[in-house]
Amino acid sequence: MVNLTTPHDKSAQPRFLTKSRFILATECPTKLFYTGKDEYPSDKKDDLFLTTLADGGHQVGALAKLYFPDGHEVKGDYTSAESETVALMSAENVTIFEPLIRYKNLLVRIDILVKKGNEFEIIEVKAKSYSKTKDKNFLNKKGGLASKWKSYIFDIAFQKHVLSKAFSGCVVRSHLMLVDKSVVCSKNGLNQKFRLVRDKKTPGNVTVTTTMDRSDLDSQLLIKVNTDQAVDIAYSTNVLNKTPSKYFKDNVAELAKAYENDVKIKSPIGIKCKSCEFRYLPKDDEDMQLSGFRSCWKDQLNWSDQDFKDQTVLDIWNFKKADKLINDGVIKLYDISHKDIDPEEDATVFDQSELTTKHRQWLQVQKVKDCDDSRYLASQSMREEISSWQYPLHFIDFETTSVAIPFYKGMKPYEGIAFQFSHHMLHENGQIEHAGQFLNTNRGEFPNFHFIRELRRQLGDDDGSILMYSSHENSILNTIYGQLRSSTEKDKDILCDFVRTITRSTASSDEKWVGDRAMIDMLKVVTKYYYDPVTRGQNSIKAVLPAMLNGSEFLQKKYSRPVYGSSQIPSKNFSNQVWITFENQRVANPYSKLPKMFEDISAQDENLFFAGDELSNGGMALAAYSILQFSELGDYERLELNKALLRYCELDTWAMVAIFEGWMNMLEQSS
Repeated sequence: MVNLTTPHDKSAQPRFLTKSRFILATECPTKLFYTGKDEYPSDKKDDLFLTTLADGGHQVGALAKLYFPDGHEVKGDYTSAESETVALMSAENVTIFEPLIRYKNLLVRIDILVKKGNEFEIIEVKAKSYSKTKDKNFLNKKGGLASKWKSYIFDIAFQKHVLSKAFSGCVVRSHLMLVDKSVVCSKNGLNQKFRLVRDKKTPGNVTVTTTMDRSDLDSQLLIKVNTDQAVDIAYSTNVLNKTPSKYFKDNVAELAKAYENDVKIKSPIGIKCKSCEFRYLPKDDEDMQLSGFRSCWKDQLNWSDQDFKDQTVLDIWNFKKADKLINDGVIKLYDISHKDIDPEEDATVFDQSELTTKHRQWLQVQKVKDCDDSRYLASQSMREEISSWQYPLHFIDFETTSVAIPFYKGMKPYEGIAFQFSHHMLHENGQIEHAGQFLNTNRGEFPNFHFIRELRRQLGDDDGSILMYSSHENSILNTIYGQLRSSTEKDKDILCDFVRTITRSTASSDEKWVGDRAMIDMLKVVTKYYYDPVTRGQNSIKAVLPAMLNGSEFLQKKYSRPVYGSSQIPSKNFSNQVWITFENQRVANPYSKLPKMFEDISAQDENLFFAGDELSNGGMALAAYSILQFSELGDYERLELNKALLRYCELDTWAMVAIFEGWMNMLEQSS
């Protein structure tokens, strides 16, 4: 995307509607007013960079260009890129990478443009897997655009529209170039031939260098798929869902005019607002940055700042009727009635049994209506659940990724890669220890079989129950099981037996099993038996942990002392760590207190890796792994990044232990 002007600089060059701005507006046209403005910060500002690192998007883009050895790449800012594009387009036949095409107030940078006389071929490259059987034509069973492909088709349709307008009378065909998930890689080390080179002048920018030769392209990992049929359907679609008389090209014109004149298009509020990237929360009264989300809701509901302190239907866990209630004017949880949730007859009565989804939704609403901030625990059912677990308890967390360009010959794109785990043990006498860990970030080394051997070594000495948080660990072990079955590893039968013992088969598996020690999902335990109003309906470990710490005097007393990483609670990565500190009379979230990744390198270099100082979420762990694989780092940088990964993963499994300790303390008090 070319950023041509600041939002309010009317004397600058015209404001162009680009493809990324157009796609943003198809999500919600009001976002077009907020995007790119410093006063309306977006929490997705850095997501694209991290996501592209994690899924191998940079490498896929570089690989696509190798399929066109005669291509010319256009670089530079708006002015130079446009003039270079015009010069190249004067040739009868030419292939251009990133040409800048402008028509009035519309502008696109096309990934690959092939010109043959008066015929043009647009190729949009995406690091997304494609199945020739399941994704054919990008349509659903009813003949409309498949939901998972809609934004990609809108993207290429916008480009085709702009190019057709700029070169009137030309013939334009459009394609997506995608990752063919059926292709088997024919060479070892293919992904290591794409190296990320950091641009120190522009943090966040990377380029890809490659040592590929023509023989490396024998495996056609990327497939070019025609999208003309899907684009024609898009052109007959009203992408803004406003009036039935308007279609794609009318939408483009409307959006371009609004963006050019910096006019806000009002869009009805609804459940879509829950994922709005402009939900910035002002830090204090003097904070000059604004929330786009709040601006929309103030305009349409006439709310004050005080209103935003109340929970709304958007906060209800797993709730599908938010749009209906919002349309009916029922916004705040205070206003919701029992019939609005439509639970079972007895859903207003909470006993000690398992919570259904509707029970839990009404419990959340009722606690707000009653101004009840007490935690709920279905103690009887929780006791029965925990009594079925066997000590020592093993708490595990995995860090995994999947990359488009495979590591080894015989692998397919996006096969799961497990590069790290952390393992805590809790013994029946209450003793806690960080019992083990695994991390393999060696360049070009497929870690999965080393990973599973070490996991077996650490978990195989007893029959203790194994706990995970969500089903991710079970899914990746099923993936490794499949990889082992097709491998030539000498111990594959032993390892496969181990995997079957601690997992459940997934729905896509051609075998069915439930292991004797099948891992227990703590997330399911949370949703069935436990609710803390502080979480406001969120159940992720990063929401449940700080809520538990704030509600448990037992945990506060225990972990406000430097016992973690001492002889009392041994740790692999922390020494005399104090997990409980207070900010504004609340326990500070331990995830915000992870040690700084790099102590001695410049802030510019640090921002190149991450958007902040901490390794604070799983997406960053994936990006860190990609950096360690594909970027030229010094020994010090590699060491520090590995240390950060180890600390982060250990915190995840300690969080599971702390939540469990909190439950046990609550059960003890209730008895």
